[in-house]
Amino acid sequence: MSRDRFIAGGLFALGLAVVGGYAVSQMATPVMAQAEDGPGPNLVIEVAGSTSGQIVIDMLPDVAPQHVAQITALAAEGAYDGVVFHRVIDGFMAQTGDVENGKAGGDLSMAGMGGSSRPDLPAEFSDLSFERGVVGMARSQSPDSANSQFFIMFAPGEFLNGQYTVVGRVIEGMEVVDAIKKGDGGNGEVSDPDRMERVTVAQ
Repeated sequence: MSRDRFIAGGLFALGLAVVGGYAVSQMATPVMAQAEDGPGPNLVIEVAGSTSGQIVIDMLPDVAPQHVAQITALAAEGAYDGVVFHRVIDGFMAQTGDVENGKAGGDLSMAGMGGSSRPDLPAEFSDLSFERGVVGMARSQSPDSANSQFFIMFAPGEFLNGQYTVVGRVIEGMEVVDAIKKGDGGNGEVSDPDRMERVTVAQ
């Protein structure tokens, strides 16, 4: 079985035609106001590559405490530094966080197949909706296989609700998210992808 942590053990089940149609239907989605900063912690991502800038994500430990703890621990130890946005689907989402196989400058042929040295996590599904700017955890087909990869929504994706763990929401830098280099294939794989140059945690 593939260990590819695409956000859809659900997405491929729905079929790429559905995703393609969804992406087209969302192209005209108006820019929405960014969420307000909650109690945090905040994940601060410095993006580099074809675009640059800062993305700030308000993490939601009250919603997904184990996932937030894992992401912030990986960020604090520098594990996310240099990791690329390996799968980016225009009008849908940008995925990153493969600590094992997604480092810029290395062999990216397996990007999306790995996680980190830390254990996979049990699902922490909630009733929060996958709106524009929401951050969710990527996983393989098992609901309990999220590890280090996450994705940021360009547009609403309610069909993901209750199937993927929500860990945060973008509160600054959605214009940077929107500018991340898009993939040129049906699966959203990106050639010469943008990267998370540095990822830190702010309380």
